[in-house]
Amino acid sequence: MNISVNAILLYSIVVATVLIYLPFLVVAYGRFQIGYDPSAPRANFEKLPPYAQRATWAHQNTLEAFPIYAAAALMAYGTGVDSTLAVGAAIGFTIARLFYSVFYIANIAIGRSLMFGIGSVSSFTLFVLSLLTLSPS
Repeated sequence: MNISVNAILLYSIVVATVLIYLPFLVVAYGRFQIGYDPSAPRANFEKLPPYAQRATWAHQNTLEAFPIYAAAALMAYGTGVDSTLAVGAAIGFTIARLFYSVFYIANIAIGRSLMFGIGSVSSFTLFVLSLLTLSPS
Protein backbone atom coordinates (compact mmCIF):
# COMPACT_ATOMS: atom_id res chain seq x y z
CA MET A 1 0.00 0.00 0.00
CA ASN A 2 1.37 3.38 -1.02
CA ILE A 3 0.29 6.27 1.26
CA SER A 4 0.92 9.80 0.03
CA VAL A 5 3.06 12.27 1.93
CA ASN A 6 -0.01 14.47 2.38
CA ALA A 7 -1.96 11.62 3.95
CA ILE A 8 0.92 10.83 6.31
CA LEU A 9 1.12 14.48 7.35
CA LEU A 10 -2.60 14.60 8.12
CA TYR A 11 -2.64 11.23 9.89
CA SER A 12 0.32 12.30 12.00
CA ILE A 13 -1.65 15.32 13.21
CA VAL A 14 -4.49 13.01 14.27
CA VAL A 15 -2.06 10.68 16.07
CA ALA A 16 -0.35 13.66 17.73
CA THR A 17 -3.76 14.83 18.95
CA VAL A 18 -4.46 11.45 20.54
CA LEU A 19 -1.00 11.44 22.14
CA ILE A 20 -1.89 14.62 24.04
CA TYR A 21 -4.42 12.70 26.11
CA LEU A 22 -2.69 9.33 26.60
CA PRO A 23 -0.83 10.48 29.74
CA PHE A 24 -4.19 11.34 31.26
CA LEU A 25 -4.96 7.62 31.51
CA VAL A 26 -2.05 7.39 33.94
CA VAL A 27 -3.27 10.47 35.79
CA ALA A 28 -6.73 8.90 36.09
CA TYR A 29 -5.21 5.79 37.63
CA GLY A 30 -3.26 7.93 40.10
CA ARG A 31 -6.42 9.84 40.99
CA PHE A 32 -8.24 6.57 41.56
CA GLN A 33 -5.49 5.52 43.98
CA ILE A 34 -5.84 8.64 46.13
CA GLY A 35 -9.63 8.94 46.01
CA TYR A 36 -10.44 11.49 43.34
CA ASP A 37 -12.73 14.41 44.19
CA PRO A 38 -14.45 15.50 40.95
CA SER A 39 -15.63 18.75 42.55
CA ALA A 40 -12.00 19.92 42.85
CA PRO A 41 -10.03 18.18 40.08
CA ARG A 42 -6.80 20.15 40.55
CA ALA A 43 -6.88 20.46 44.33
CA ASN A 44 -5.31 17.06 44.97
CA PHE A 45 -2.35 17.37 42.61
CA GLU A 46 0.15 17.36 45.48
CA LYS A 47 -1.37 14.11 46.76
CA LEU A 48 -0.94 12.28 43.46
CA PRO A 49 1.80 9.66 43.27
CA PRO A 50 4.96 11.01 41.61
CA TYR A 51 4.34 9.06 38.39
CA ALA A 52 0.88 10.67 38.05
CA GLN A 53 2.35 14.13 38.65
CA ARG A 54 4.89 13.45 35.89
CA ALA A 55 2.05 12.22 33.65
CA THR A 56 0.31 15.56 34.20
CA TRP A 57 3.48 17.40 33.18
CA ALA A 58 3.89 15.12 30.14
CA HIS A 59 0.32 15.97 29.12
CA GLN A 60 0.98 19.69 29.53
CA ASN A 61 4.21 19.60 27.54
CA THR A 62 2.63 17.55 24.78
CA LEU A 63 -0.19 20.07 24.64
CA GLU A 64 2.41 22.83 24.25
CA ALA A 65 4.38 20.99 21.52
CA PHE A 66 1.30 20.10 19.47
CA PRO A 67 0.48 23.53 17.94
CA ILE A 68 4.03 23.93 16.66
CA TYR A 69 3.97 20.49 15.05
CA ALA A 70 0.46 20.94 13.65
CA ALA A 71 1.51 24.25 12.08
CA ALA A 72 4.62 22.64 10.58
CA ALA A 73 2.71 19.62 9.24
CA LEU A 74 -0.08 21.79 7.81
CA MET A 75 2.49 24.11 6.26
CA ALA A 76 4.17 21.11 4.60
CA TYR A 77 0.77 19.87 3.46
CA GLY A 78 -0.20 23.28 2.08
CA THR A 79 3.05 23.83 0.22
CA GLY A 80 2.98 20.36 -1.28
CA VAL A 81 6.14 19.03 0.32
CA ASP A 82 6.71 15.59 -1.21
CA SER A 83 9.78 13.92 0.22
CA THR A 84 10.81 10.96 2.28
CA LEU A 85 12.39 13.41 4.71
CA ALA A 86 8.94 14.88 5.39
CA VAL A 87 7.56 11.38 5.98
CA GLY A 88 10.43 10.66 8.36
CA ALA A 89 9.83 13.92 10.22
CA ALA A 90 6.09 13.22 10.57
CA ILE A 91 6.58 9.67 11.76
CA GLY A 92 9.56 10.69 13.88
CA PHE A 93 7.55 13.35 15.66
CA THR A 94 4.71 11.00 16.58
CA ILE A 95 7.01 8.24 17.78
CA ALA A 96 9.17 10.70 19.72
CA ARG A 97 6.14 12.23 21.44
CA LEU A 98 4.83 8.80 22.40
CA PHE A 99 8.15 7.88 23.98
CA TYR A 100 8.49 11.35 25.48
CA SER A 101 5.46 10.66 27.66
CA VAL A 102 6.63 7.14 28.47
CA PHE A 103 10.06 8.37 29.53
CA TYR A 104 8.59 11.30 31.46
CA ILE A 105 6.20 9.08 33.42
CA ALA A 106 8.97 6.52 34.04
CA ASN A 107 11.28 9.35 35.20
CA ILE A 108 13.97 8.67 32.59
CA ALA A 109 15.20 12.22 32.09
CA ILE A 110 17.78 11.54 29.38
CA GLY A 111 15.22 9.63 27.29
CA ARG A 112 12.65 12.35 27.79
CA SER A 113 15.12 15.04 26.71
CA LEU A 114 16.20 13.02 23.67
CA MET A 115 12.58 12.53 22.58
CA PHE A 116 11.87 16.24 23.08
CA GLY A 117 14.83 17.03 20.84
CA ILE A 118 13.75 14.59 18.13
CA GLY A 119 10.23 16.01 18.17
CA SER A 120 11.53 19.58 17.94
CA VAL A 121 13.89 18.73 15.08
CA SER A 122 11.01 16.99 13.28
CA SER A 123 8.83 20.10 13.47
CA PHE A 124 11.72 22.33 12.40
CA THR A 125 12.44 20.00 9.47
CA LEU A 126 8.88 20.33 8.19
CA PHE A 127 9.08 24.12 8.43
CA VAL A 128 12.36 24.17 6.49
CA LEU A 129 11.08 21.77 3.82
CA SER A 130 8.02 23.95 3.37
CA LEU A 131 10.09 27.10 2.95
CA LEU A 132 12.43 25.34 0.52
CA THR A 133 9.42 24.21 -1.52
CA LEU A 134 8.36 27.84 -1.87
CA SER A 135 11.83 29.13 -2.74
CA PRO A 136 12.70 29.58 -6.40
CA SER A 137 15.31 27.08 -7.56
